[in-house]
Amino acid sequence: MFVAPINTESLLAQAQAEVLYLNLIEQINKDFNLANEGIDFPLSISPDELKIQLHEKIYRMIQYKFAEYLNLLYIIDVSEIEIKKLDGSDLVILAKEVSFLILKREWQKVWFRNYYK
Repeated sequence: MFVAPINTESLLAQAQAEVLYLNLIEQINKDFNLANEGIDFPLSISPDELKIQLHEKIYRMIQYKFAEYLNLLYIIDVSEIEIKKLDGSDLVILAKEVSFLILKREWQKVWFRNYYK
C-alpha cells in the first residue's frame, strides 16, 4: 500500500530503502525534459544534493519563468488543490514546498509503476 511521505527526507530515504532512488531521478529528468526545462540530474547525485538543486531550479522558475513553471506542474501532474494551499508570501519557502510536492508526485509514479509491474 502506498503511503505518502511527510517530508522530503523521508521520501528520499524511502526511495533508497526500496532501491527505487535511481528510478526517481530518471522520472524527474524525464518529466522536466517533457516540459522543455532541461535538467539532467546524474544518477550518482546524492539525495541531499538532489533536494538542493531541485529547490534552486524551482525557485528560479517561479521568479523568471512562471509560465514554464506552471507547465511543468501540469506535466508532472502536481495536485492543483495542494498548490493552492501553499502560502506564496516567501518565495524561498514556496519553492521548497513545491519541490516536495513535485518529488512526492514523481515518487508516487515510480512506486506505483514498480508495485504494479
